[in-house]
Amino acid sequence: MTTQEPSKPAPANWPRISCSLYYEDSRAAIDWLCRAFGFQVRLLVEGKNGSVEHSELVYGEGLIMVGHPKPEKFPYMRAPSQIGGANTQNILVYVDDVEAHCARARAAGARIVKEPETVDYGEEYWSDRGYECVDLGGHHWWFYQRLRDPKTT
Repeated sequence: MTTQEPSKPAPANWPRISCSLYYEDSRAAIDWLCRAFGFQVRLLVEGKNGSVEHSELVYGEGLIMVGHPKPEKFPYMRAPSQIGGANTQNILVYVDDVEAHCARARAAGARIVKEPETVDYGEEYWSDRGYECVDLGGHHWWFYQRLRDPKTT
């Protein structure tokens, strides 16, 4: 195992890691992600004809950017609907109440792929309760609630 050099702080008001998700209708996706999952819009940069040039949605300390694929500029950026439903990344978010979160997502139209269940890796590790769903653009999401942290010695 290699050791990691100490890192400089991330830019102010920016998490160490963030991701971008692409939707064919990014404005509808932003509204839906806020309603279904509880994200909040931190920044929305509008382009011509009301298009979304850039967006930043936050959930706690986490941040995602939501945009429309621009194949003329970035041919590798695609929405799942444009590549047969495939996902090249999956997102896991920790929430405070997974049962309430699942009910909220279901009411907003999320397709629940795996109902909430508890996963326990034993006393030396952790226990979580979570579910998997698919959003309106075909992205897979996992939402979990930590039930038990590993024992510290």
